[in-house]
Amino acid sequence: MSAVAATLAVTELPELTGSRFLTSWELDPVALAFVVLLGALYAAAVLKLRRRGESWPVARTAAFAVLGLGVIVLATMSALMVYSRVLFWPAAVQNIMLDLLAPLGLALGDPVTLAGRALSPSGGRRLDAVMRSWVVRLLTFPFVSSVLVLISELSIYFTSYFQTALREDGVRQLMHLQLLLSGCLFVLPMLTKQEMLPRWCTHPIRALLVFIDGLFDSLPGIVVMLSGTLVAGNWYAAHPRTWGPTLQRDQQIGGGLMLTIAELIGLPFLGAVFVEWWREERRKAVELDARLDRELVPVAVGVASGGSAPQDTAPTLGEPARGAGADAADDADHATGVESAVGAAGAEATDDAPGAAPAGPAGPAGPGGPTSPAGPQMVRPWWETESGEVAERVRRNTGRGARR
Repeated sequence: MSAVAATLAVTELPELTGSRFLTSWELDPVALAFVVLLGALYAAAVLKLRRRGESWPVARTAAFAVLGLGVIVLATMSALMVYSRVLFWPAAVQNIMLDLLAPLGLALGDPVTLAGRALSPSGGRRLDAVMRSWVVRLLTFPFVSSVLVLISELSIYFTSYFQTALREDGVRQLMHLQLLLSGCLFVLPMLTKQEMLPRWCTHPIRALLVFIDGLFDSLPGIVVMLSGTLVAGNWYAAHPRTWGPTLQRDQQIGGGLMLTIAELIGLPFLGAVFVEWWREERRKAVELDARLDRELVPVAVGVASGGSAPQDTAPTLGEPARGAGADAADDADHATGVESAVGAAGAEATDDAPGAAPAGPAGPAGPGGPTSPAGPQMVRPWWETESGEVAERVRRNTGRGARR
């Protein structure tokens, strides 16, 4: 749109009301093409997974489409765009939505993980190489990305950048793309399943970084609200209105909305990080349980007369091994099983050694008295004698740790 056409359109705008806010729309071909392209790529990746028999969460698709692409459409083609040339506060809301809210919706859709799964093995390796490159690592490093977002917003409002964007459509579209990409640099690595952050950036650290970033995001709104210098003052003064707030009041409203929206977006962002944290802990627990199931191999239990018999199977995680005395007293049924095993072993020993006296019941040996026949030799499970996370987990689950 030329400067003359923009001026004519601005002077003809009626007062902004609630109904006009809902019905005023302006087509942005570049923004529409961008949204259609992103949506088509995302949908193609989801369909490719389904054709292979793999699933993709519907909630992630909805977040990408509604909170991501939908917010981009709302910010670039709704009344926020139409009235941004005569009022500052719609432009401020428009920019904060592109900088904070749209990146959050796109990140909740996790397009990086989706692309990695949908691509061929060679394509997935190339994508992983790009994500692990030093350029991406530097731009997505938590403190670097937070500073980039802050510099991006301040450079827009306190240079001639914003006023030029109001006059030139190409510059405005470039500004919108800059806001969207700078916001994604911080939000996307925090929520994606791909490892784009340093190892020390665990989920507790990410929650802390999101809280700190919320403080950074509030600074532009505070500065704009309290500034005595009008943002794009020459442009708005050249396009006077007979309705609405004064220029200074308009800027204060815009700064206040920037601050409010930034803080409100921080709450669901922090909640999303906690959800990812919970999912990661649950995944680790499932992996540990599977590891325990693989490592809990049968433990030998020997029953012999004057020696040890070949090892038999030992209890699994749900059926802990029991000692010869105390555990038998705890469970009468198990003690009966042990006695039966001993009797069977004694019978076998009698058959192998002719003339041997039958095994009688074992009794306590008095001082200087005869010793009782050899009883069953129980092998202590490895988790009762070893230390470490796996052994400790087994002891907690079997309840044997307290009786050691």
